[in-house]
Amino acid sequence: MKRFTYYSFRFLVFIFAIIPFRCLYFFSWLMFLIVYHFVGYRKKIVLENLRNSFPGKTEKEIKKISRGFYFHIADVVIESMKAFTMTEKAVCKRYRFLNADFLDDIYRRNQSVLCVAGHFNNWEWGGIATGTQVLHKPVGFYQPLSNKYIDNYIQHSRVQGRSVLASVMNTSATFQKDWEEPVIYYMVADQSPSSPRLAYWVKFLNQDTATLHGPEKYARIYNFPVVYADVQKVKRGYYTVEFKMLCENPAQTKTGEITGKFMQMLEQKIIENPQFYLWSHRRWKLKR
Repeated sequence: MKRFTYYSFRFLVFIFAIIPFRCLYFFSWLMFLIVYHFVGYRKKIVLENLRNSFPGKTEKEIKKISRGFYFHIADVVIESMKAFTMTEKAVCKRYRFLNADFLDDIYRRNQSVLCVAGHFNNWEWGGIATGTQVLHKPVGFYQPLSNKYIDNYIQHSRVQGRSVLASVMNTSATFQKDWEEPVIYYMVADQSPSSPRLAYWVKFLNQDTATLHGPEKYARIYNFPVVYADVQKVKRGYYTVEFKMLCENPAQTKTGEITGKFMQMLEQKIIENPQFYLWSHRRWKLKR
């Protein structure tokens, strides 16, 4: 069964490979119609998250944001599938770093850096586009799939050039490894943790929110500067990324300080363009 799923997946990847971008968004529109209007995928969760996050908005405004979210997330899914067969050059044309030289001084000090981002706009192209746009060696963390055939394919197709994918199950070993050059560790850090026991709690979008402790933990252990990747959508299929310094000396910070700054910065971006955040995730399932 896993082999059948794998070959079906590869066939789907092939279909997306031969479809040019100008035609690709027809499938995005089709997916939006099915998921939003007919299936109603996680609509209850999306609306609940939006109402709790924006208590001052009317029901009409909430539903407008909800519709915009489904339209946008369909684009992200399609773009993620297309990325399996895109060249690094093609990705970089559509996912452009505005200030890659921001990290150059850190690299020349022979120092690694930890880059945090949220599930905002397109977070899937970040690891691919980093290889040729920054001096640091890119190492991205991902959740391994249960289907070993698809997982193996992802490991070999979603990284190009100097980029490396590392399992979140081996996070500690990944940070301990000698990469022989300065590394940029790319972490999508706004997920809900599996347990509230080790979580940092912050006020995020008007709610008590449990956050991951890992990114801050490793930044403080190794004293890696922490930067925020501000991803903005220019138009369909085109994004820009601007790096912003969150903390230059994590070892000197208090527990939760870096995480709090990251979540505040992400919150501001979400407030500006709420339709581009991942509202279908059960972000607030844990309670303090």
